[in-house]
Amino acid sequence: MSLTVTTWSLEQTSPTDLLPAAAPEGDVRIVRAEVPSPEFSRFLYASVGGDISWTDRLSLTYAEWQELLARPGVETWVAYDRGTPAGYVELAARGERGDAAPGVVEIVYFGLLPAFRGRGIGGHLLSYGVARAWDLAGRWPELPPTERVWLHTCSLDGEHAMDNYLRRGFKLFDTKVDQEPEVAAPGPWPGALRG
Repeated sequence: MSLTVTTWSLEQTSPTDLLPAAAPEGDVRIVRAEVPSPEFSRFLYASVGGDISWTDRLSLTYAEWQELLARPGVETWVAYDRGTPAGYVELAARGERGDAAPGVVEIVYFGLLPAFRGRGIGGHLLSYGVARAWDLAGRWPELPPTERVWLHTCSLDGEHAMDNYLRRGFKLFDTKVDQEPEVAAPGPWPGALRG
């Protein structure tokens, strides 16, 4: 069985495109996971994307995760709510085909664990992540300055994803509609809290 999936690609072409969201109430902190950790990254990926059919990385081996995370210009920024991981944004210096593209940073993954959605953390985390994409070369001297930040989202993602991207100043540059096999959302595990 297949379903129709619409994928939207969005971009910013200047740091002044970013329209930051207000910081949420409470003790929310965003910290870079500076040590590449396949275990932690897989936990974030499965926990954030488990209810919205993120499955493309679930079959990766430990070595494949390690290789992805150790590439120059790959960063994982994690939002914590009172010390508990609430969501993350993964950045990668690369173009639309996954190749090295000077001055281009992709927001590869972004999202919140279901229990933390709807509390204003997502807009703040996205704002912070986009700002870190724009200043990525400051942490990776071998990379050129960022000239473009891009991402894609699809009709399977969270219901507020596209609105959040547009509110942060992203502009639509491509839309594709494809038939994809229907894959059951694995969830982090049966019975986990849904957003």
